[in-house]
Amino acid sequence: MLDFTTNVFEKEKISLAGTTEYIVRGGRHLFSKLPAAFEGIKTIGVIGWGSQGPAQAQNLRDSLENTGITVKIGLRSGSASWSKAEAAGFTEKSGTLGEMMQIVSESDLLILLISDGAQVQLYKQIFAAMKDGATLGLSHGFLLGHLQAVGEEFPKNINVIAACPKGMGPSVRRLYEQGKEVNGAGINASFAVHQDINGKATDYALGWAVALGAPFCFMTTLEMEYRSDIYGERGILLGAVHGIAESLYRRYTRAGQDPKAAFAATAECITGPISKTISKEGILALYNRFSGDDKKVFEQAYSAAYHPAFEILLEIYQEVSSGNEIRSVTLGNDRLKRYPFNTIDSTEMWKVGEEVRANRKEDEIPLHPFTAGIYVATMMAQIDVLREHGHSYSEIVNESVIEAVDSLNPYMHYKGVAYMVDNCSTTARLGSRKWAPRFDYNLCQLAYPEVDSQSQVDAALIDAFKNHPVHQPISVLAELRPSVDISVH
Repeated sequence: MLDFTTNVFEKEKISLAGTTEYIVRGGRHLFSKLPAAFEGIKTIGVIGWGSQGPAQAQNLRDSLENTGITVKIGLRSGSASWSKAEAAGFTEKSGTLGEMMQIVSESDLLILLISDGAQVQLYKQIFAAMKDGATLGLSHGFLLGHLQAVGEEFPKNINVIAACPKGMGPSVRRLYEQGKEVNGAGINASFAVHQDINGKATDYALGWAVALGAPFCFMTTLEMEYRSDIYGERGILLGAVHGIAESLYRRYTRAGQDPKAAFAATAECITGPISKTISKEGILALYNRFSGDDKKVFEQAYSAAYHPAFEILLEIYQEVSSGNEIRSVTLGNDRLKRYPFNTIDSTEMWKVGEEVRANRKEDEIPLHPFTAGIYVATMMAQIDVLREHGHSYSEIVNESVIEAVDSLNPYMHYKGVAYMVDNCSTTARLGSRKWAPRFDYNLCQLAYPEVDSQSQVDAALIDAFKNHPVHQPISVLAELRPSVDISVH
């Protein structure tokens, strides 16, 4: 159990499947506490303008208005993002937009949101430019994983903290803006304190998460964060859902289904009714939506898919925790200099998807029991791998359920799975392209043949699912979900 002491915020004890955790509930009513949380900090530098940069910089600026704390953006000279930061109200004239290393040197709290590849290239320069006694803020533990892989450490004269929104940057900003009308609307965040040299690091991390609009903040470690985060985006958050959709579409069309109907039964079903049901009611409620033969179809799909999914997910976790996946990303960034990404949205499935989304009638999207069984089996396998490796239930549920159904899947529903793969972070994009084909392969080679041979459903596996301890934490944490549904239109 991770515990923490805060001198500013009220922490709350929650019980999740027989375990105890401590959280801080967020909300705009806490913004008045932010000056106390950020005691000693006058300048917050946000470095980078990718997915998280715009959202975090604008949320922090809005939350800290009239506090005397200045939020500045640091970008490379000549960056294509310079004009975008100016359009958001950060300017050289006001002193809130400047060259990266200059902002690094001025910052009391330096929030490093450049890409993982850029962090690997620039961390030595950044560490050298930081103020003595400053605080380094990370929203992802990738840099720690890299330092561990090369036998290095963070400088000892700085705090190192993390606030990690459990959703993509546009979600962080969009729900914050929606939360101006409804208190507490935002994206959940984990926080971590890796180094605390002045006794203030915990409140800095909590203040940062609250200022981003997080409805609730839970504690983790920087190492457990990067393990679960990199693992999750290769799993059900992105890589697995991509592989599942591709394999099911082929299966349904080869069985004679119309391509539009097949797309509706796969990607549309996952990002629509499956996600909405899990978000509002939980995974078990989705299962209970089915009856009679449909419930048998769900169970057959779940029984056939769970072990093939678990096998890949365990391998992914081992690759991440060993440092192999981090090295793979670093090598991938080097390859991209020669062979940049091409998009993956030109195949039949995703072209059909464009037409289906353009003519969508939301209440006519089918809740397909076979698709639901495959998707839920993979989600539950991901949960079980994280449980085996000691992650807290807050982290497990956020990385395997809430982030999927409340952040990424709504964007996939609006734009498409292929669009999300092509517009996520480089680390996630590399991971999805690497692992999605593995999920596709295992389903086609192992799960579907078992279904087609009419093998008996594994009754013990279904009972384990129905009685799984994670259902209670999902129910508890659902009450702390964003207070409004994200609007992405």
